[in-house]
Amino acid sequence: MDYYRIIADNFQSTIDTVVMSVDPLARGIERGGQLMTEALLADRKIIVCGNGVDAALAQLFTCNLLNRFDGDRPALPSFTLGANNATVTAIAQSTGISEIFSRELRALGHAGDVLLCINSSISTDNLLRAVQTAQERNMGIVMLSNARDSEIGTLMRPEDVELRVDTAKQARIVEMHTMVIHHFCELIDHNLFGTYN
Repeated sequence: MDYYRIIADNFQSTIDTVVMSVDPLARGIERGGQLMTEALLADRKIIVCGNGVDAALAQLFTCNLLNRFDGDRPALPSFTLGANNATVTAIAQSTGISEIFSRELRALGHAGDVLLCINSSISTDNLLRAVQTAQERNMGIVMLSNARDSEIGTLMRPEDVELRVDTAKQARIVEMHTMVIHHFCELIDHNLFGTYN
C-alpha cells in the first residue's frame, strides 16, 4: 500500500494550520513571552502543567528552561506539576485526581510566578483548579488552549494570556502548541541574554 497520500495530506494540514495561526497567535506569544521574562527577571519561576501529551509538552518546556534551548546559557527556574508519580498518586488517592495540580501549586507557587497551562483537549477539573489556584496566589497565567476548550477561557483575567489554536484535529493542536513553546523559549532567551553565547 502506498501511504504517500496520507503523509502528504498530513503535511499539508500542518502547513495550513501554521499559516492560519500566525496572525491570531503572534501577539499572544509576544505577551506570554514577556510575562514569563518579567517573572524570571524578578527571581520568580515558571510552573507548567498539562494532561497526557500536554504533560509531555510541559516537560519539554521545563527541560528547555532548566537546561538550554538553542544555545548555552544559565539554567532558568521552571518545573512541571504532576511529574512526580508518587506525589500524583498520593494526591489522587487522598483528595482525587482533580487536585493533582492545585495541591502542588498551593505548596510551591508564589505571587509573581507564572503558570503555563497546556490543554490540547477539552477542559478537565484538574486544569480548571490549577488556574483558579494560580489566580488565588496572584500568579500570572499563560494558557495554551484550543477551539474545543470553551470552559477554561472563561476563567482568564484581562492580564492573563490565552493562546487558542483554532483547529479541530488534536495532532495539529499539539504541533502548534509545540511551536508556541519553542517561541516562548526563544523569546525568553533573547529577552534575558540577547546574543549571549
